[in-house]
Amino acid sequence: MTSSRYRLALLATTGLIVASTFPRLAVADTFEIDPAHSSVNFAIRHLVSRVQGRFDQVAGTIEMDPGKPAEARVLAEIATKSVNTGVENRDNHLRSADFFDAEKNPKIVFESTGVIAQGADKATLAGNLTLHGVTKPVTIEVTGLGFARGMKGEERAGFEGRTKINRKEFNLTWNKILDAGALLLGDEVEVTLLVEAVKKAPAPPAAPAAGTAAPAPGQK
Repeated sequence: MTSSRYRLALLATTGLIVASTFPRLAVADTFEIDPAHSSVNFAIRHLVSRVQGRFDQVAGTIEMDPGKPAEARVLAEIATKSVNTGVENRDNHLRSADFFDAEKNPKIVFESTGVIAQGADKATLAGNLTLHGVTKPVTIEVTGLGFARGMKGEERAGFEGRTKINRKEFNLTWNKILDAGALLLGDEVEVTLLVEAVKKAPAPPAAPAAGTAAPAPGQK
């Protein structure tokens, strides 16, 4: 577990993020979102209740420079076809042209444009969200959940993000008017991001070009 001396000063993302204090972080470290331990969840009003769902396939990267936290960069991609509300017929409808049109729009993409610190472990992440072929600016309120080493010694970071979007702004307009005049679905969608990311190992040094002899020990 991370001790209290690893006080977090997090900014960032999902995606989603940044740390200004963490031992052994090199300049411009890259963390890769772990899809097995990350999820994108949503909720929308249905009649007089709320329906929840998630996307099961998410990937992306988080670039962190501890000396320049405001320059953190996040790129996250979600497979539209991976939408999962637990009801097969409803999920197929969401994948259809009435909603996400997954065949024409296979990915939902978020790319960050800036970070503003909001406290010791909180930040506002600004970026562009591309959904259903439409790109709009959004902001995500991010909370840092901590850093730790995994079972294989790998460095991991955890974050939670929350935002709201109006689905009509992304041309997701399908709805149904009921007998009483009420609409079947609401327009506001609440989104919750739970992200665990793994520090990417540095690339090995490039091999010498063919025909170029490596310098002998003691030579430059």
